[in-house]
Amino acid sequence: MRRILTLTWRYLAFHRFKTLILLAALTITMFLPLAAHIMITYYERDLVARAETTPLVLGAKGNRYDLILKSLYFTAEDPESVTMAQVNTIRNYAMATPVPLHVSFTARGKPVVGTTLDYFEFRDLDVASGTLPMILGDAVVGSLAADELGLKPGDKILTDQTSLYNIAAVYPLKLNITGILAETGTPDDRVLFVDIKTAWIIEGIGHGHQDLVTTDDEAVVLERREGAVIANAAIINYTQISEKNIDSFHFHGDQSEFPITSVIIIPDDKKSGILLRGRYDLSPTEQILVPTRIINELMGIVFQIKKFFDATFALVCVAAALFITLIVLLSLRLRKREMETMLRIGCSRMTIFRIHATELLIVLAASLVTAILLAVLLLMYAPDIASVI
Repeated sequence: MRRILTLTWRYLAFHRFKTLILLAALTITMFLPLAAHIMITYYERDLVARAETTPLVLGAKGNRYDLILKSLYFTAEDPESVTMAQVNTIRNYAMATPVPLHVSFTARGKPVVGTTLDYFEFRDLDVASGTLPMILGDAVVGSLAADELGLKPGDKILTDQTSLYNIAAVYPLKLNITGILAETGTPDDRVLFVDIKTAWIIEGIGHGHQDLVTTDDEAVVLERREGAVIANAAIINYTQISEKNIDSFHFHGDQSEFPITSVIIIPDDKKSGILLRGRYDLSPTEQILVPTRIINELMGIVFQIKKFFDATFALVCVAAALFITLIVLLSLRLRKREMETMLRIGCSRMTIFRIHATELLIVLAASLVTAILLAVLLLMYAPDIASVI
């Protein structure tokens, strides 16, 4: 057996190019289904864990998946908005704590999430450096977002322009970075958090500008009436909130009618959650969803797709087996004279068969080991790969 292994190894080393092609083909064939299984399992665990820590989500009736993905993971298309009146309604029921979310804007590609301090307590988010948002215009950044954008407390960042061609669009707001959150391994690491009122200012519902009553610049005044000053389009709206101009920022209208993306509801107990869901079951405009149910539905769809890929991988395995068979047959044909020589010098046909079988087994074993090592590396770096994807 030792001599057979020696002959086999020397043959494979001499024909290294053919050996490497076989090794690569078999490794890829074995690794792909392992990679798909590892990533789907990781995403399932990650999605379900996030959903299990979120009792209920209230939002506008419509696409349930978009609402949950936007509220929990800050991805997907923007769902229809609800108003702050829903937060007040839930609070008045005295059965749960409502946490509003406004997730419509970005800053250098990272989601800007408007919320209240209740969110940080609910998600158990701690500040690694700096402080949480204290006043309008303040923002605290998730750990991964801070690393990718190179931000630290004291820096500034502009929100992204919503429209490049609409001159009437809302201007970007320069946010003041007050802190960096400790890493949690959740989607909170990849976003910027601001106060809900700051999110409304980004949306253009609130704004700050020159004091029209005391200004000497008549170019911005359209008309003066008793107790009122009407400005024209030349008035300067502030795009950064500072100590000097913060008092000039204000909102027009009833804040209970201002838009939010959704409301995370934290019931006082299980019974309160059931009662709240019942009160919204017949609502024509709002809905309360249980995140775990929606995520399980999504994962059911994913696993249906996975079955298709598994069938595809089975076909790939068959094709790879046929490919290897073809190579072996061609190799035997090309090595016909070599085998005849071995027979003449006294090798039995069984010995020749063992040599060829050993060659194939060595390649298969090396491919399997390589595929397993790649799978282990993928498992170790799955969180990093998932964050990039």
